[in-house]
Amino acid sequence: MKNKYEAHATAVIDEGCQIGTGTRIWHFSHLMTGCVIGERCNIGQNVVIASGVVLGNGVKIQNNVSVYTGVICEDDVFLGPSCVFTNVVNPRSFISRKAEFRPTRVCHGATIGANATIICGHTIGAYALIGAGAVVTSDVPAYALVVGNPARQIGWVSAYGHRLTFDTEGLAVCPESGEIYRLMEGVVSVVHP
Repeated sequence: MKNKYEAHATAVIDEGCQIGTGTRIWHFSHLMTGCVIGERCNIGQNVVIASGVVLGNGVKIQNNVSVYTGVICEDDVFLGPSCVFTNVVNPRSFISRKAEFRPTRVCHGATIGANATIICGHTIGAYALIGAGAVVTSDVPAYALVVGNPARQIGWVSAYGHRLTFDTEGLAVCPESGEIYRLMEGVVSVVHP
């Protein structure tokens, strides 16, 4: 049976991976037994996806990213070049802590910038934008813009990734999509007509 996905000849795909239709896997990447990859994903060069990782549909992973056991990326997540995930809080080479892996969830449409580090055990909300080089040490709300080490929130973004400026009534408009957003009690949501 012909694969419904494309993989470069140098990619290593272990037995027991589930890979969705239309996914592309580039040079020198390694997918380990038990990972689940959705449809239309793009796995860049030199990417490692460990056992137990789940990627939704339309996930894009840039070059040199290791996605470790315990990470779940929902649909349309973007992982920038060389971003890093952890899965143990206090690793030691001489102590096995595989039973202590902490899960990390990257929710629908979120973006993690180049060279960012995501400390395990946290959730990155839908459409959040993690700036390049940020070190995430706590949960990130949906639509939040976070930067720095440790990462701190400096604003809000639309689903299209544009900075939102809220008026006195707590409303903002995305300049690209025209969608209206409401900020109420620290939570951003889309206003439905």
